[in-house]
Amino acid sequence: RRDNAQSWEVQIENAEENRKLFNNLYIEKSKYIEEQGKHPVIFLSLKEIKGKTWEEMLEEIKNYIKGLYNDFEYIREILNESELKTFDAIWLKKEGADYSNSIKDLTKFLYKYYKKEVILLIDEYDTPLVDAYLEKYYSEAITFFKIFLGGALKTNPYLKMGVLTGIIRVIKAGIFSDLNNLSVYSILDEKYDEDFGLTEKEVEQALKDYNIFEELNDVKFWYDGYKMGNKEVYNPWSIINFLDVKKLVAFWVKTSGNKLIKEILKTSTTDVNESLTKLFNGEDVEETITGNSDLSSLLNYEDVWELLVFSGYLTIKEKIDRRNYILKIPNQEIREFFKDEFIDLYFKESKLKKILNALKENNIEEFERIFQNMLLSSVSTWDTSKEAFYHGLSFGMLSYLDGEYYVTSNFESGYGRYDIIAEPRNKNKRGFIIKCKIVKDEKDLEKMSKEAIEQIKNKKYDTQLKERGIKEITLLGLAFCGKRMKVSSE
Repeated sequence: RRDNAQSWEVQIENAEENRKLFNNLYIEKSKYIEEQGKHPVIFLSLKEIKGKTWEEMLEEIKNYIKGLYNDFEYIREILNESELKTFDAIWLKKEGADYSNSIKDLTKFLYKYYKKEVILLIDEYDTPLVDAYLEKYYSEAITFFKIFLGGALKTNPYLKMGVLTGIIRVIKAGIFSDLNNLSVYSILDEKYDEDFGLTEKEVEQALKDYNIFEELNDVKFWYDGYKMGNKEVYNPWSIINFLDVKKLVAFWVKTSGNKLIKEILKTSTTDVNESLTKLFNGEDVEETITGNSDLSSLLNYEDVWELLVFSGYLTIKEKIDRRNYILKIPNQEIREFFKDEFIDLYFKESKLKKILNALKENNIEEFERIFQNMLLSSVSTWDTSKEAFYHGLSFGMLSYLDGEYYVTSNFESGYGRYDIIAEPRNKNKRGFIIKCKIVKDEKDLEKMSKEAIEQIKNKKYDTQLKERGIKEITLLGLAFCGKRMKVSSE
């Protein structure tokens, strides 16, 4: 970090020489190249500011700001006695140092040194707030950051401009509510829409430059699909990593920034699970996105969808009106994330393999035994109030067969809509049709599981498989009562 921050001194003093770094690049043709080297810059990346308690987070903040001040140690020579005392208290991490106003103070010191207004860049400004929300000390964090960031940006005569990035709308975060000159641009807006990712043209050129243009269709399948304003873009982090290792894997979802999303999935209601099941099945869902999620209270139903969209785990397929959008999973990378999270929530990977192998081998007794154990050990009672939960659980489990089976849900076949069908890609293998039911009394489990079988037969849900030449078909009736279940088969 020292080299990164210290370079601003070098850039200002060697602006003309440094401009050569941009020769023949796109930015050289931009009008903004004229601003290069004209203003001191403070760059803050808050993505690593976390802690189990507020005290731990505050210590991380103190260490980070001490390091930042150390990068600008050279400006001490022009500070007066009072300013030097303020600077050194931070730099030397003295008792009573004013960290809340440390960024605003630093803009003042830099302005005094360079006699030019300062540009303030803040990346992932909301990461500490998200962590504070998850660890239950949000009120302490928001009180500090209102001064730490809000004070640096509001009525600061030493500031040229400030730019912040994050997933939570800055006004609703509660830090900048008093700012009257704040412009907010989200992925819902047309302005800067193509700047949130890499365009098709940019990705095509990159693949040509790396002599792997033939990978375009696969790259598109894995990393494209994000609708930003009116543009569709690729995930830049994943594209950069793919160009480096040339393997189609989930790069971005392996980063550390999905802790909030995991918490959402872990505590999601049955209504959310029902919509997620549709998404896993390749369907779209219509939800409300307002741009007003607020971490100061528990996330409600609308907040969940907003954060999933703004975090890149879902994307907008179509805008219906000012508040309502049709959402979808953007690409294969995100599908892999949801599949991995499903394993973490309900299964160990070895147990998942066992239950799927039991199903493929038509060992229904073993399939039921493992499924029952999973319900007892991994599912909360409040999860189980709706049939949709069990449907989503069963569908999520079977989705891991997608290399060998086409797994679909709630499509028409015969005289109605089946719950789940696993159609083998190899027509010589066995297909499966599943119907889920719930009962209020455990003694009705076996009866209801058999009724589910009769419904499959009466509604002729096997029509689709038979028309496609699947000769061996197992019908499964799954009945659930809280953490208890019964499987009937035919």
